[in-house]
Amino acid sequence: MNRVVIVTGGSRGIGRAVALAVAARGHDVVVGYASNKAAADEVVGQIEAGGGKAIAVKCDVGSEADILNLFKQADQFGSLWALINNAGIVDQAARLDGMSAARLSRMMTVNVVGSMLCAREATKRLSTKHGGKGGVIVNLSSRAAVLGAPGQYIDYAASKAAIDAVTTGLGRELGNEGVRVVGVRPGLIDTEIHASGGDAEFARRLANTVPMQRVGTPEEIANAIVWLISEDASYVTATTMDVSGGR
Repeated sequence: MNRVVIVTGGSRGIGRAVALAVAARGHDVVVGYASNKAAADEVVGQIEAGGGKAIAVKCDVGSEADILNLFKQADQFGSLWALINNAGIVDQAARLDGMSAARLSRMMTVNVVGSMLCAREATKRLSTKHGGKGGVIVNLSSRAAVLGAPGQYIDYAASKAAIDAVTTGLGRELGNEGVRVVGVRPGLIDTEIHASGGDAEFARRLANTVPMQRVGTPEEIANAIVWLISEDASYVTATTMDVSGGR
């Protein structure tokens, strides 16, 4: 069996770019998607057109049942090598004093609990302690985790700071079990996630605040992830890499 890479939130933005990039390197890809089946099928079609293998699996990472099904489908597809914990949400720009408990709960459920449950299932398959052959877990964080996103979405920033802690802790937990756990902290990236937060021009509007004076592309994040899951990064674990143009 070929090595399988699971990409949650793989139908658009950074996830889509990652799915295409890892497929181009010969990996079989499981494209997780929350709701947009047509977009996920398009990614699968593009991978197959290039000679690769991929399947799309509906998975809202806010649902443990969906996560269990995602990994069950992946088990039937091949031998897991890497999990790309990419699925996440952002909300409308707001101050904390204007955020509801429901919003905060949903943010943490999807961005933190969902990622941790995916990492749990990947660990059960990859860790030598569980009979696995090793592999890599990549957690998508954000520069917001460091900057705090004041007046915008500190709930999102807090969720990504939690992901940074998971990356450090789990990487050390699994250090002698053949599993590397690494994070990527994107800066301002030109993706659709900003539109879902009500401000499609957010990244481009702030481009002049980046030392490199431009926003990044999903492909630039994907290239970093491709390196991190490769043997070239074999001594890298329990750390998070900034890919942010210096932001």
